[in-house]
Amino acid sequence: MGGQAVGLWRARDCRQVQIVDYSMTNPGATPSGMVESPPGVTTGGRWRSTRSRKRLVAIALCVILAVTIGISLAVTQLSSSPTYPIHPTKYVRYVGVHELHAPGTYAEIDQFARYIGRQPNLVSYYENWNVPFQSGFANLAAERGALTLAQMDPENVSVASIASGRYDAYLRTYADAVRAFGKPVIMSFGHEMNGDWYSWGSRGTRPAVFVRAWRHIVDVFRAEGAENVIWLWIVNVTDANNNIPDPSPWWPGRKYVTWVGIDGYFYLQSQSFAQLFGPTIVDVRQLTQAPILIAETGAEQTTNQASKISEIFAGVRSYGLLGFVWFDENTQGRSWSINNPAAFSMLRRDTASFMQPLTKKPAGSPSPVGSSP
Repeated sequence: MGGQAVGLWRARDCRQVQIVDYSMTNPGATPSGMVESPPGVTTGGRWRSTRSRKRLVAIALCVILAVTIGISLAVTQLSSSPTYPIHPTKYVRYVGVHELHAPGTYAEIDQFARYIGRQPNLVSYYENWNVPFQSGFANLAAERGALTLAQMDPENVSVASIASGRYDAYLRTYADAVRAFGKPVIMSFGHEMNGDWYSWGSRGTRPAVFVRAWRHIVDVFRAEGAENVIWLWIVNVTDANNNIPDPSPWWPGRKYVTWVGIDGYFYLQSQSFAQLFGPTIVDVRQLTQAPILIAETGAEQTTNQASKISEIFAGVRSYGLLGFVWFDENTQGRSWSINNPAAFSMLRRDTASFMQPLTKKPAGSPSPVGSSP
């Protein structure tokens, strides 16, 4: 910290020499008054003894060493501090939705489309382990110009057993169905693994085991020829107060991830997009430059949903993300679904203004399947 003592250095011939970091408050200034003279050292005249001279030399060396270390630490800290990666884009590529009864019915999604004035072009559903690919739902989505995001949740299933090949027959059948579907499909496994609320999460499964399972699943799909998959690695927004850590220990590697998804919700009206998603975007950008999708988001009805919807569009465009999926379901006592005219009006307006036209691809946007660098 600028202008404050950064440490007390002790050595055999160096007694409590206090080092003050002035460089942070006045860069380029020559530090002065930094050394408290130890007993036996005078400030003028002859040095009393060889011992005193040695002691003074030792003190000088301590000061030089301390200043060098202090400056090095300051430079390292400044150079390693991440900044929010801003790559603004004019368009939002995907405006998606999750509805409660998907994939059992498409009716709720069609109703949502009527409210916002167009069909969402990404639809999400969750499925338990050992459930087949929902090709009927995916076909309905494709007919409406939407990508399907299928999230495989290994609820109360040993992730280690998935990694070891115990469920390969199921995975091959699933992969064959996806390959036969023939159109791009977004696949995810074990979303929000850096949280502790799912059996595959941080409390129930070690990150290394999760990584092995993820890679194994991708390898099985590729061996079956299911090359039409967009592999979406979905993490929860980091939150030190709630023990949701940096997701890097769960990172499978760029060869196994096409896009990255981030889940995060607005619980308070005071939360901004940068506060909610910015730190996690920074964490992700330390791992990969792959396209990022807000894979789940919503705002409590008490937060002024209309303003939050506008903020999500602005945040996605400011950070150059792919888009977002609105979690249009009330769950765990939270009201995420949109049910007021102002919020739907805002969503309709921003979708019309900022969503990429289906017939025109903005320069530099990823291909439909995308790729991880």
